[in-house]
Amino acid sequence: MGHNTFGNRLTLTTFGESHGVAIGGILDGCPAGIALDFDAIQYELDRRKPGQSKLVTQRKEADKVQFLSGIFEGKTTGASIGFIINNTNQKSNDYEHLKDVYRPSHADFTYDKKYGHRDYRGGGRSSARETANWVVAGAIAKQIIKDIKINAFTSTVGDITIDKPFQETDFSLTETNAVRCPDDKTAKKMADLILKVKKEGDTIGGKITCVVENVPIGLGEPIFNKLQAQLAKAMFSINAVKGFEYGTGFCAAAMKGSEHNDLFNTDGTTQSNLSGGIQGGISNGMAIYFRVGFKPVATLMRDQESIDKDGNKVIVKGKGRHDACVVPRAVPIVEAMTALVLADFWLMKL
Repeated sequence: MGHNTFGNRLTLTTFGESHGVAIGGILDGCPAGIALDFDAIQYELDRRKPGQSKLVTQRKEADKVQFLSGIFEGKTTGASIGFIINNTNQKSNDYEHLKDVYRPSHADFTYDKKYGHRDYRGGGRSSARETANWVVAGAIAKQIIKDIKINAFTSTVGDITIDKPFQETDFSLTETNAVRCPDDKTAKKMADLILKVKKEGDTIGGKITCVVENVPIGLGEPIFNKLQAQLAKAMFSINAVKGFEYGTGFCAAAMKGSEHNDLFNTDGTTQSNLSGGIQGGISNGMAIYFRVGFKPVATLMRDQESIDKDGNKVIVKGKGRHDACVVPRAVPIVEAMTALVLADFWLMKL
């Protein structure tokens, strides 16, 4: 089924479906001799896993990763790191009514037309359950580039936005609430909105902001392998992502060059950082910051009009366990994919 590998020097190849026996992956290109912190890897998985609060899907998965290769006596050997995560709480019968029906704004229709056959249980390969693999690999990537600090957080849910620049954000507060917004008052409003929308059988979208600090100068390649291009590719690989912007993003379109240019200090740093830490597709040593926009989850707990595989109009009934807002659980996924991109470029620079 197409290309299931991400990266250049550090590559991740994944397998598995939402309601299959297990999901897993092979991380190749990891340097030898890295003493892995397995608790840190599991911690990242626990941040992503379902059932962690009343705001998210209540599917109960332990999401315990089992490593199969590439590690000996707690250190990487340089060989491929193979791992699996068993699926233990599938309720495939929840999806039996979707066997011949296409859910609006899902991958059902396109998968069926492209491959002529699809796993309708929980979306199969198109399910966000796949992202648990990315979090494992990203947690290892973080340990490859341990001096680089990656902090993502929920900055917007619906029309509620955190009202402070990232430079004034205390990232230590991100994990103090279920929304993963590092501002308690804003987090409370976001949580109330998610619960309200959930009660209505509806869903809501939002944004994640990611800030990367201690980035060395020189990550990224000119022209077709620019740092921001690879970050964008990584973010757009995440389920439900509809937009990516770094630095000033689309706001730059309304600015003059005299307003937007980052003037230099004598040490090579810049007086402002409107470029978002990237110039010419290469990191300039300043903090990298970007925003990722997520659409409302497509599965609603209410009836929707649709069609079946024969083109007949049908009513799709919302069943199963789903997130009313995917954003809080996507925070560690954004960090993981960022780490994979940066570790990949870091290894290319060696």
